[in-house]
Parts: sequence; structure tokens; C-alpha cells
Amino acid sequence: MPARDPQITTLAVPGGDLEARFAVGAGMVGCSLTHGGEELLGLRGGLDAYLERGKTFGVPVLYPWANRLGAWGYAAAGSTVAIDRGSAPVRDDGNDLPIHGALPAACHWRLEETATDGDAAWLVAELDWTAEPALMSIFPFAHHVRIAVRLTGDTLQLAVTVRATGADAVPLSFGFHPYLAPPGRPRAQWEVELPAMTHLALDDRGLPTGARKPRPAETFALGDRTYDDLYVLDAGPGSFAVDDGVRRIAVTFEEGFTHAQVFAPPTEDVLCFEPMTAPVDALRTHDALRLVAPGAEARAVFALTVEPR
Repeated sequence: MPARDPQITTLAVPGGDLEARFAVGAGMVGCSLTHGGEELLGLRGGLDAYLERGKTFGVPVLYPWANRLGAWGYAAAGSTVAIDRGSAPVRDDGNDLPIHGALPAACHWRLEETATDGDAAWLVAELDWTAEPALMSIFPFAHHVRIAVRLTGDTLQLAVTVRATGADAVPLSFGFHPYLAPPGRPRAQWEVELPAMTHLALDDRGLPTGARKPRPAETFALGDRTYDDLYVLDAGPGSFAVDDGVRRIAVTFEEGFTHAQVFAPPTEDVLCFEPMTAPVDALRTHDALRLVAPGAEARAVFALTVEPR
């Protein structure tokens, strides 16, 4: 069987310092973001590992659920779903829980548009979820997903539109996992900015316990801190940032992303501010789970902005 064409599309603005690349044919993953020629993303195993095993890198879409579910099944929006471990296009998290939704190789995104003008470059891709039986088996809600990516001189914006096309409502539980790896200084010297949020405690499987604690805004050197923590943004749109002394990279949740997972593992020089439309395991718990009514649309937007120092 021939290798799958990743359909890599490059976005750049004449005279701009930012350049972004998206592999539309490989799950619509953001596979590069450079500033002045320097890579800002953690590329980890790259496209091959992503397509073959679902090992995330760059800026992957986590769809239709972000992070993990607490079991291989759930009930939501009037449907009861059992996920077949043997045949479903889903991987486990190493602790026998399904993680990050559908594998990218099962998601056949279609490039609808790409263009550049004097001020911006953009692409639009769409996924007809309903057309894929394997996808409907894990998330049986008829809908289309559209991602519009727009690059300007200093900002990469991703806008997601979910359109419910069937007779049933569509739950919103997706997210993104941008792996930031600013190269200007070692990890311990990265300066991190977190907005005021409420921390949602997780158990040893990474599932919410129900405990909550307000956390004030913080700015600090990352040092040897590690994170794999879930938060809810209480005051609407929020902005996170990391500064490596050469540039400040801000991740702003502009619309529709109500929760965040902050991830800074001890074994990799990456930092992730993950936009999420619902908390971990929301398809099972229904905590803060929103629904798109039949025939309606919902939109969620976040942006990465790079400011030179």
C-alpha cells in the first residue's frame, strides 16, 4: 500500500517572521511553527509516529474528546456508546483508558481553501464525520468539523466550527495539544505565565476527582516544576505564555475553550497549554458538557502569538 500523502500546506506572510505548516492529510496536525527560522514546537516522533501510533506532536487536534475517558464507553446526548478496543480507531493511554479521541489515520480531512494576501495567509479544512463508519462507531453523532487557520505577522489563529447535520445534538468535548519548545533558553529558565483559574484535581489515572481550588494568576521560572493539571477558566477568555528570553509565546483562548490542561513533563523539554471545550471525561460525567443542537453550529477559537524580546 502506498504511503499516505500528508498534504503539507505552508502558511507564510511576505516579510513576516512566522511560518506554519499543517499536514492536512495526517489528521490536520500543525507540524511546524517557526519564528525567524527557529522551530517553536516539540516535534517528538513527528508525522510517522503520529500516523502509525497516534503519538502526538506539534499542534494536534484531539477529537472528539481531549485527554482521556474513564472507561471504554459512555452515554451522552441520548446515545450509549461502547468502544471496541480491538477495532476502534482509538489508542489507550498506557493505563487501559482511551485517550485523545480518534486516531489521526482514521480522520480524512479535506483541504477546502488556501490563500495568501498582503496581510495574512490561511487555510480551511473540513472533516465529514458522518461519512466515516469507523468514526461514527466511537462518536455516533452526525456532524461536520471545519478548521480555519489564519496566519498574520505575529499570530497563528485556529477557529473550529462544529455543525450538527443530523437529528441528534452533538456533544462538545474536543481540544488541541500545542507542544511548545522555545529554543532560546533551557527549560528551567523559561518564564511561564498562568492566568487566574480554578484547579480541578485529578486522580492517579488522570481523571477528575471533583475537588476544586481557586488559583491566582502566576508568573514564574519553570525550573524543575512539572505539570499534568486540569483547570477551568472562570472569567472567560484567558491567556497563557512562555518566554525564553528571545520571544514570548502566548496561547490565548479567544472563544469556546473553557478548560485547559497544563502539561510540562519531567522527561521532555516541552510545555503545553491545551485548549479544551470541556473537562477531562466529560462525555461520561457530563460535567460542563455542552451540546450543539440539530442544525446549529458551535465555534471555538484559540491563537498563538509570538512577540520578539
